[in-house]
Amino acid sequence: MKNGATYLNNQFLIAMPNLTDPGFSHTVTYLCQHNDEGALGIVINRLIDMKLGEIFTQMDIKASSQSAIDAPVFSGGPVQQERGFVIHEATGEWDSSLLISDIIALTTSRDILEAIAAGEGPQNYLVALGYAGWGEGQLEREIISNAWLNTPSGNDILFSTPVSQRWYAAANQIGIDINKLTAPAGHG
Repeated sequence: MKNGATYLNNQFLIAMPNLTDPGFSHTVTYLCQHNDEGALGIVINRLIDMKLGEIFTQMDIKASSQSAIDAPVFSGGPVQQERGFVIHEATGEWDSSLLISDIIALTTSRDILEAIAAGEGPQNYLVALGYAGWGEGQLEREIISNAWLNTPSGNDILFSTPVSQRWYAAANQIGIDINKLTAPAGHG
């Protein structure tokens, strides 16, 4: 992809209905980094049986914000599931952040969790454990083989849409009823 490269940063990867891998079936992944070396994304529609308050407790972070304590935690993907990632509005200065767009960032440092716990962090955020990763050229091959549909991202889907509706909503924003796609549909 070096000549005339088009990268999919700040886009959604929507699992096509024929993608049967249990780790990715019916998922929406927010692509945070995509370049010649591969891609990194966070699955935004797979909850785990944990609240953010449990992470605060494990990390010995004092929490005063009840909404943060009760916030859901997502399974961001199968790689490094012990590592936390926060997708959030690009506000504040954090020790380890990657600006994904003008308005969205990905942060992996403790300071943002401390701010969220105190009710002083970004208003909109999503906390995930683990990430989805692709090696050089792997994602491109999977898209060509109709495993994924890529669409522009949307903050409403990231932060407001009910988790159970994100797969449909992500496809619907470009006019696709994902339920009506059949296995041969997609990239020809």
